[in-house]
Amino acid sequence: MQTASSQLPVIVAGGGIGGLAAALALVRQGFHVVVLEQAPEIGEIGAGIQLGPNAFHAFDALGIGDKARARAVYTDYMVMHDAIDEYRVGLIPTDEKFRQRFGNPYAVIHRADVHRSLLEGAQETGRVEFHTHTRVERIEQDEHSVTVWDQNGKAFKGTALIGADGVKSVVREQFVGDPARVTGHVVYRAVVEKKDFPVDLQWNAAAIWVGPHCHLVHYPLRGGEQYNVVVTFHSRQQEEWGVTEGSKEEVQSYFQGICPKARQLIDLPKSWKRWATADREPIGQWTYGRVTLLGDAAHPTTQYMAQGACMAMEDAVTLGEALRTHQNDWPKALDMYQRARVARTARIVLSSREMGRIYHAKGVERLVRNDLWRGRNAERFYDAMEWLYGWNVGNCLQAAQHA
Repeated sequence: MQTASSQLPVIVAGGGIGGLAAALALVRQGFHVVVLEQAPEIGEIGAGIQLGPNAFHAFDALGIGDKARARAVYTDYMVMHDAIDEYRVGLIPTDEKFRQRFGNPYAVIHRADVHRSLLEGAQETGRVEFHTHTRVERIEQDEHSVTVWDQNGKAFKGTALIGADGVKSVVREQFVGDPARVTGHVVYRAVVEKKDFPVDLQWNAAAIWVGPHCHLVHYPLRGGEQYNVVVTFHSRQQEEWGVTEGSKEEVQSYFQGICPKARQLIDLPKSWKRWATADREPIGQWTYGRVTLLGDAAHPTTQYMAQGACMAMEDAVTLGEALRTHQNDWPKALDMYQRARVARTARIVLSSREMGRIYHAKGVERLVRNDLWRGRNAERFYDAMEWLYGWNVGNCLQAAQHA
């Protein structure tokens, strides 16, 4: 057994949702944590995200369940409409029966509010040290420690390194070096004040309108005072992975043939952020000695399963549980963590690709899509979601027994 109090700190590369979740999980195992963040401050960009019951199980395991719950908006249902003719493809209640089935609610929340909850939790421990303006440049390790150098040549030494440095991970680049898979799908995100949002779309729901090579999403945020608006389309041009300012004219040019009720969404925002999306092929090895990957650095995915942040928090909880199981023996714990997570997160990456195809179907495929869930009751939807939403701290290591 290794006692955390006698060890070097654990270094976490990245101060986003995954990095802060990892820091909280590590503190709960007795470690001090050093978080290295390349941005000038610890913060989060983006708009709304969706939280399945698995996310709330993770919040609770990380000790911030109350903070996150207070900032979330609890939906009554999830709904999919055809964006051409308004046909309702499927509706899934997220009511009390849903909560009883999965042990936690479905909710929507501003990404910054998830980040804030994690950051407050980390700061309150007094055991997490933050370094901003700090970009990981080089990593070396021996049998007992890892040393990280930043862009200024400063060295940080720790007992292990968690690479939670996002979709363009420097840690992954050093150890894996695999290419990104640019999808050609562009996502525009914005937040609209309630007073500016169409009354006929002010539903307490996670709603999606699916169309040929495109889709639109909306749901309430921050007590229903704001609405998240997301539109996605297949770009006409060659895209490079990244985030830029968006153009209202570009968005409007891609949504011809969409019904008026859905189309009004693209006329709302005063400003947009534009994401050119990518993922990577799933890999079977995340751990290299005392270095491992977590969150988007390990399994970057497209957004169609609405599980990116949820998976990062699951990773963090699972890492903590693996350390607890192996009494903070890092080589054994990191091996167990990897075996517990690889198949599940790969399923998310691959399922997300397929879900994107279903959303964006046209012609006969569109007709098939619209017929997929006809007549399906809530229990059958819940059965289909069990693999995803049934995750919790009690079962998070089970897959390691079979890997």
